[in-house]
Amino acid sequence: MHGFANARTLELLLVCLLACSAAPPVRGEVIERVLAVVDGRLITLSDVNAASALGLVAPLSSGDPVRDVLPLLIDRQLQLAEVDRYAPPDPAPAEIDREVQAVQMRFPSPDAFEAALARSGTNMARLRDTVRDDLRIRAYLDQRFPTSDVRRQQVVNDWIAGLRRRADIVETYLISR
Repeated sequence: MHGFANARTLELLLVCLLACSAAPPVRGEVIERVLAVVDGRLITLSDVNAASALGLVAPLSSGDPVRDVLPLLIDRQLQLAEVDRYAPPDPAPAEIDREVQAVQMRFPSPDAFEAALARSGTNMARLRDTVRDDLRIRAYLDQRFPTSDVRRQQVVNDWIAGLRRRADIVETYLISR
């Protein structure tokens, strides 16, 4: 009787193994994707989507919105790290409110704005933090590069290129073909 039970158990185990191996692989939903690491700080697909959906960056039109926005967010992260080193004062809450309102006005209705927030996986608190950091970067650049002539953008671009050379940047985003 004992040998029959072992043979039956072995038979059931074999059937289970065959059934499992014949089943299609289970694919999980991608919750988040890291696109770059800049000096230990992550830039995710959600960050790219939020920046695009809310109009926080002006992407190129190469046909790959992620490829267009990612370098801009890398540059932003490098600038923010410099700003954090020198710790300029925070912008006034009223200034943050004005910038958030400017973002909201890009949308035809409050519902469209809320839908864009939801689609991009962000919320009002995160948007306010992003706007706050953008204002801090702007103030830092105005203080560090006070000239307002045409050459200023080239000087800022050269400065950012220097930050890129010194930074530890790992991009994990591959262009799909």
